[in-house]
Amino acid sequence: MGKDQAKGLPFGPPVEPMLAKLQRELPPGEGWLYEPKWDGFRSIVFKDGEDVYIQSRDLKPFNRYFPELVPVLARALPEQCVVDGEIVVAGADGGLDFDMLQMRIHPAESRIRKLSKETPASFIAFDLLAEGEEDLRRTPFADRRARLERALRKAADPAEGAPRRTQVLLTPQTSEREEAEAWFEGLSHLGVEGVVAKQPDLVYRPGDRAMVKVKHVKTADCVVGGYRMSKSGRGIGSLLLGLYDDAGTLHFVGHTASFKADERVRILEMLKPLEGESFGHGRTPGGPSRWTQQELPWITVKPVLVCEVRFDKLQGDRFRHATTFVRWRKDRDPKSCTFEQVKS
Repeated sequence: MGKDQAKGLPFGPPVEPMLAKLQRELPPGEGWLYEPKWDGFRSIVFKDGEDVYIQSRDLKPFNRYFPELVPVLARALPEQCVVDGEIVVAGADGGLDFDMLQMRIHPAESRIRKLSKETPASFIAFDLLAEGEEDLRRTPFADRRARLERALRKAADPAEGAPRRTQVLLTPQTSEREEAEAWFEGLSHLGVEGVVAKQPDLVYRPGDRAMVKVKHVKTADCVVGGYRMSKSGRGIGSLLLGLYDDAGTLHFVGHTASFKADERVRILEMLKPLEGESFGHGRTPGGPSRWTQQELPWITVKPVLVCEVRFDKLQGDRFRHATTFVRWRKDRDPKSCTFEQVKS
């Protein structure tokens, strides 16, 4: 669905999602509205009559990866609307399973269809950008939220009161800071990464970090710009990480080496075909594409892979210590991995 195809909507895809700036604590003062930060894929849904288009965070179509969600969204949403939210998958323990969610980004349609039946996805809605022919992006957030609540009432199942296997949900919200702080512990087992804070009068600002997010631990999504081999010569020793500045230049920011022996071999097999230019125009690990420091060469790879890492402190624009690898982020555009996400 493009702008020309979204005839019943005031605008069509693509729309950059509004983002959140990472801070260490919830913002001070009154008047904030707080929501859980879910561990899933950010998505914007465009529904125009019978047509449903799911857009990913990096502005790509998501329909083929979540076929089970299309009819659910068609039934649950108003005739014409644009809804911002998160796609999630529940694991066997009842919490959200991000690894299972990432398995959906697969080239084989048969694999996707199989997983869509075994572990169906859900959509957690948290903002309404359009309804009917009305563009709501300049409407205050508190009003958009009230309209979203009304729009999603028909997604509930009052007869049974139990969740369906695939469904559309409305994210919880509170204006009480104490309740939001309690979510850090009380909802962490369900897959809540932290809390997002929004101002009631906030208009929708595509691409801007206009909201505030506080996470359980400090993490960053980084571009893999290269690697070093292990001393044994079997597999990688570490991944070299980069972030983009405002001018679009990739800078080396640190490394991660928290892998098991078999993972090191698998990652090397994945990186070998990607060898190419990455660092070189900004800060590098020390030189051109191959450089030796303490007899450990490093090899650049094309900046197409993104991984999430956990870190403790920044020293200037670099991680002070080695980071801990958390997971791959297939849903992130490498160009979106900027220094903005680690500034507080």
